[in-house]
Amino acid sequence: MIGNVVFSKAGRDKGKFMVVVGLSDGNLLVADGKERPLDRPKLKNPKHLQKTNSILEEKQYSTNKSLRKALNAFVKQQEED
Repeated sequence: MIGNVVFSKAGRDKGKFMVVVGLSDGNLLVADGKERPLDRPKLKNPKHLQKTNSILEEKQYSTNKSLRKALNAFVKQQEED
């Protein structure tokens, strides 16, 4: 599950793509590198997230900058499809 790109279906971040960076008691910790940096991930209920088929390698989300870059590339790819 860690490294999966997910789409937020509910909450303040509704409509945004994020990456799962951890697990906590049945919930997921997600970050986007900007509003939710890696050192302050958001705790989300899995039913409020939609899983995508994309998985990022650990080096792609090792820093906030690399995470933003990877998510931007993912969004551009989704817009082309």
